[in-house]
Amino acid sequence: MTDTLVPEVQTEAQSTQAPSTDAATAASYVGPRGTRHPLPDAAAEAQVRADDRTHVFHSWSAQALIDPLPVAAGEGATFWDYQGNAYLDFSSQLVNLNLGHQHPDLVAAIQQQAGRLATIQPSMASDVRGELARRIAEVAPGDLDKVFFTNGGADANEYAVRMARAVTGRRKVLSMYRSYHGGTATAISLTGDPRRWANEPSDGSVAHFFGPYAYRSAFNAETPEQEAERALAHLEQVITLEGASTIAAIILETVVGTNGVLVPPPGYLEGVRALADKYGIVYIADEVMVGFGRVGEWFAVNHFGVTPDLITFAKGVNSGYAPLGGVVISERIASHFDTVAFMGGLTYSGHPLACAPGVATFEVFERDGILERVRDLGSRVVGPRLAEFAEKHPSVGEVRGLGLFWAIELVRDRETREPLVPFNASGADAAPMGRVAAACKQAGLWPFVHFNRMHVAPPLVIGEADLVRGLDIIDAALDVADAELA
Repeated sequence: MTDTLVPEVQTEAQSTQAPSTDAATAASYVGPRGTRHPLPDAAAEAQVRADDRTHVFHSWSAQALIDPLPVAAGEGATFWDYQGNAYLDFSSQLVNLNLGHQHPDLVAAIQQQAGRLATIQPSMASDVRGELARRIAEVAPGDLDKVFFTNGGADANEYAVRMARAVTGRRKVLSMYRSYHGGTATAISLTGDPRRWANEPSDGSVAHFFGPYAYRSAFNAETPEQEAERALAHLEQVITLEGASTIAAIILETVVGTNGVLVPPPGYLEGVRALADKYGIVYIADEVMVGFGRVGEWFAVNHFGVTPDLITFAKGVNSGYAPLGGVVISERIASHFDTVAFMGGLTYSGHPLACAPGVATFEVFERDGILERVRDLGSRVVGPRLAEFAEKHPSVGEVRGLGLFWAIELVRDRETREPLVPFNASGADAAPMGRVAAACKQAGLWPFVHFNRMHVAPPLVIGEADLVRGLDIIDAALDVADAELA
């Protein structure tokens, strides 16, 4: 039975609201013992709810204030609840389900691997682990030719920082405000959003800086070029004031994910690379969310022509079919550990059942032209349609994105750019976004809502007709946002 998933930040905007879609499209589901059951199934729903509410402790949530949706089945870009209601998955769950629900190639890869070798310890060589590492290295930029596998994105960032500290002999790490790097000790310290606050103090050797965000520029920039130039000047000042000789690494999401789908302006990432080189700092690109096709490239840095020292990944590497993440390592970093032991490891590093769907992911991408498809749908369908929303709806302040990764920023006033809901809003303050999200769910679309933004991040295999239908649903839901301005 599929797990019940909740967004990374649970708010009123993400509460369950059943849609009015035709239940006939979801005739049945396969239960935990392999038996097929018809939908709707009230008894099964009641059991799932009872087990969940009695025994499951959910992340990022006040346990008594949430009502997780029981999910019965999924296929492609759609999943169904036990009432038979269908939802277009416009969040790809947690922006990890790049190849959609129940992709037959990924499922078969796990089944076949389980049948021949279910697990092996990481100190031994594994054919499927080695093949996936080779395939990742082949699409990574520059000389990033080795891969250390982890269980997910947070520990990938933890280990990337550990590598940078070991190589440089320095401790401090710089990361952006408006970022998310994971929930473990150093990763949550690196994070630049409110999820960090309750977890402080943790790793005290982290300092934050402002990244580029032209729509709400911290630098009073008037053009993207100015934003890049001034953001880089700010970063260099932070490096100077924090002490360049103390800084091991700069880590940043190539395209900021949950905190805004912030696409860096021209020249910014190149400037970060130059500053890292100037001061002997390791540049870590966090591609946990945007790697593996989300913006139409294997890695988003490829879109910008930049080569970092380390790339962290997870999510889309195997669409989350089994826990898997990792660090892609440049020759400069890897060679340090040729004769010096790397002091880190995981029991399940490069687990065969996780690597197998990773290899299958490469095969599907290459066979089905996924990267080309994402670039086409993003530029031909999503971008133009969201531009229409910006013209049509007074609540839309800005739209931005690449590939199949976009944000619609909602405001109360286009002139002042006041957000539709305040930063880190909850309760009644967040209610306007809650009503927008509920309108989407009522129409059969599961949205990704964070603060005053709605993100567009469907599975990369979504059919064009479903993509257009989902955008139509968002268009109608924005009427609800417009009504909040009255």
